Amino acid sequence: MTISVYDAARRLCERSGWSLTNLELQKLIYIAHMFHLGEYGSPLITQSFEAWDYGPVQPDLYHHIKVYGSSPVKSMFSLGDNIQSDGTEAKILNKVCDQLSNKSAGWLVAVTHWENGAWSKYYGSRLNGKTINNDDILKEYRSRLEYAEHRKRTS
Repeated sequence: MTISVYDAARRLCERSGWSLTNLELQKLIYIAHMFHLGEYGSPLITQSFEAWDYGPVQPDLYHHIKVYGSSPVKSMFSLGDNIQSDGTEAKILNKVCDQLSNKSAGWLVAVTHWENGAWSKYYGSRLNGKTINNDDILKEYRSRLEYAEHRKRTS
């Protein structure tokens, strides 16, 4: 089942104790979306991401919460529903939140700016704001797995 970006945002914000900024939330949702594609073969959210200066961004969510600036996003997800705790969506979002919500915004941006990633394929002076295709996000997931396996073998 695919959920809305607002459902995903609400889950991450609640789980983090409402401590995530817009930038952090965008990156965590992108990472969760990528892992859901890779592990379950389907998108996490129904909306698309675009290649912006600070990495992949879901524009509808960005415009809805930009009023918070660089401050943590507070309880404003009346648009988002609670998702089933035992579904694949909750499992991925919980895992991403638990493992990455303590990382800095700069670290999350650097991760999503990976040179072999989907964002780098779409980002450029003439391509800013271009929609990132889910097939390329899935390729990024697979490339990251291959890269991690290679690092394990060579270390």
